[in-house]
Amino acid sequence: MQELTHFIDGKMTKGASGRFGDVFNPATGEVQSKLPMATADETNDVIARAAAAQPAWGATNPQKRGRVMMAMVGLMNRDMDKLAEALSREHGKTIPDAKGDLQRGLEVIEYCIGAPQMLKGEFTDSAGPGIDMYSMRQPLGVVGSIMPFNFPAMMPLWHVGPALACGNAVVLKPSERDPSVPLMLAELFVEAGLPEGVFQVVNGDKEAVDAILDSEIIQGVSFVGSTPIAQYIYSRATATGKRAQCFGGAKNHMIIMPDANLDQAADALIGAGYGAAGERCMAISVAVPVGDETADALIEKLVPRIENLKVGPYTAGDDVDMGPVVTREAQQRILSLINQGVEEGAELVVDNRDYAIQGYENGFFVGPHLFDKVTPDMEIYRQEIFGPVLSTVRAGSYEEALKLAMDHEYGNGTAIFTRDGDTARDFASRVNIGMVGINVPIPVPLAYHTFGGWKKSMFGDLNQHGPDSFKFYTRTKTVTSRWPSGIKEGGEFNFKAMD
Repeated sequence: MQELTHFIDGKMTKGASGRFGDVFNPATGEVQSKLPMATADETNDVIARAAAAQPAWGATNPQKRGRVMMAMVGLMNRDMDKLAEALSREHGKTIPDAKGDLQRGLEVIEYCIGAPQMLKGEFTDSAGPGIDMYSMRQPLGVVGSIMPFNFPAMMPLWHVGPALACGNAVVLKPSERDPSVPLMLAELFVEAGLPEGVFQVVNGDKEAVDAILDSEIIQGVSFVGSTPIAQYIYSRATATGKRAQCFGGAKNHMIIMPDANLDQAADALIGAGYGAAGERCMAISVAVPVGDETADALIEKLVPRIENLKVGPYTAGDDVDMGPVVTREAQQRILSLINQGVEEGAELVVDNRDYAIQGYENGFFVGPHLFDKVTPDMEIYRQEIFGPVLSTVRAGSYEEALKLAMDHEYGNGTAIFTRDGDTARDFASRVNIGMVGINVPIPVPLAYHTFGGWKKSMFGDLNQHGPDSFKFYTRTKTVTSRWPSGIKEGGEFNFKAMD
């Protein structure tokens, strides 16, 4: 059985704690590797090593840092197939989904090639008599990144790329569920020209996380995961004076107006609700058709599409639409919530609770499910299920549908499908949610815009990627400069001329 490592000072390094966690193959349920769990002392040693490497990297000019990003793009494209296979093997998602995971991370690295432009300061000539003012953006120093299991390539790259481009050193703590791709990416960064020690990867659990949060060296922390943990990370990090951006859960609504193209809406819901087995913070988990006629017609179109979805291991290739969920615990939690939804009175239109695949009976598979007539008081509506479960909540009017999205505690993403421009414009203007799609089911912004939710989906002031990421990973220093002219006499400066 393979024993995984940390990545310290530019090389794969065995753990010293003697503690290990299991990394599973979600399709078979078998343990495929052992992951070392770092102690607080090990983590603090890695942080200190990053701090030693950071000053030289921070002093490297932005053009050279941008060239590392440029080389990284080429290396990721070179190794795309190998990275995708490793990602699917540990996470369970299909190869196309894995490549999408990598591609969206790669786009942020492409954006970071423009670091010189993003790090330019401002200049004011003659702010006063003989006085100029200018600002500069300087790196925070050493930053920590604590990442989730559902996008083991995209999420680290969204944070590590901008942090490194700004001149910081990074200590990354990947998910214990699928750590191999972050380790592989660290190797590629060094191959791309990143100095050893600037990007460290330390594997572990809460002990390693708390060491990052409590470290006096770490100046900023980024996190993606569930809302309770996001609140914990944010509170503990900011209590020690760190800058923090923490992204939590979601319950994304898609409103379907009576004038919408229902075939388009149904196709969008299939991809947005069931892609990646629903393990996405931007997955559409609530469909809100306006009017019973719209709801009935939508359900009629959804059912055959859902029943035709193919579930299986990533090794089945193009014959698979979605793979297993990441762990046995996740599988049991999803099925428990589905049972609770039935007990609470929701109508389970598509029921795959007994789903099994011959030869993969021990895998963590969950078939696609569809609920109708869900109400806001039900747990399946209140909680983020994070699985292939779509809930339909019928609304009597546009205002009722809008209120559903606005009243939910999460505010990550939302969408509306309509042919009416006035309705779409009103929705985009009024809804209190961070990312909005108009006839677009998963409104994830491209790398040069910023990604982030509202309400309990995000804690902090600055979002992921785009211009916000360069603001988050730098401090602004403003210089007021005066060079008064003097009269030189006998080669000496005449200070009296300044009076």
